[in-house]
This record gives sequence, C-alpha cells and structure tokens, in this order.
Amino acid sequence: MKKLDNTDLSILAELYANSRITNKELSAKANIVPSTCLDRVKKMQSSGVIKGFGLHIDYKAIGGNIEAMTSVRLGKHSSKIIQNFRDDLILSPEVLKIFYMGGEDDFLLQITVKDTEHLRDFISSKITSRDEVVHIETALIYEQLSCNKLPIFE
Repeated sequence: MKKLDNTDLSILAELYANSRITNKELSAKANIVPSTCLDRVKKMQSSGVIKGFGLHIDYKAIGGNIEAMTSVRLGKHSSKIIQNFRDDLILSPEVLKIFYMGGEDDFLLQITVKDTEHLRDFISSKITSRDEVVHIETALIYEQLSCNKLPIFE
C-alpha cells in the first residue's frame, strides 16, 4: 500500500475512537464521499494496516472479578519452547492477551479470574508448573483506561 496520507490517518483516527461508526458518518468526518471512504478502509484492511476491529468488555459482567498482569521469565529460549508456551497459554480462558517481549522478562500476560483462589490455581497449574519457567511476578490491575486516540507519528 502507498504511504498513508492525511485522509487515511483521519479515517484511522475516527475508527480507532469508534470502530462502529457508519461509513456515511466516517466519510463525512474525513470530508470524502462514502464510496471513496469505503474503498480506502478496504485497502487498509487488505494491506494489513487495519488488522481488525475490537470489542471492549466489562470482565466483571462475565465473572472476571480480578484482572492482573503476570510477567514470566523462561530459563530456555528455543523457538519450540517459546511457541509451545505461547500456544498453550492462549488457549486458557483466563488469558486475555499475551505479549512476547525483549528484556528481562519474556512474556507479559493480561489475565482475568473470578477470585484470588482462581488466580492462585491458574498461576500454579498453568505457569509455575512448567519446567521452562524460572520466574513470575503478578501485579493486580485496579483500573484500565483506553485513550481512544490514534498515535500519529510524523
């Protein structure tokens, strides 16, 4: 795809703030006709600029009373070990997001659980029981805020 212009960035900013906006509303905000707007959105989707659209859920409403971030350090770093760790944990219903990172810790997991016992059991059975894990640290999330603005770098 060609370099994004100001119109593309305007479209992205509006979609980032509200991905449910109609094409008609989006085109008006971007100051272009609806057919052009839809074409630009489709091109950004097919090129991978737009990877998908999100949904924000109140996890408490579905039983996730505690949210936490757990950092995990592995003792071995082969591709197979990393892939197995990632693939196993993404299947756990408690895991919301997995970040594979550089630095002292290898993974950061965003998780939600129903209570402290569930947290303890999840950490014990899914993380510390694994031979490759050498260190974990869990921090509770008190509040999570979304900025709903697109970071634009020039």
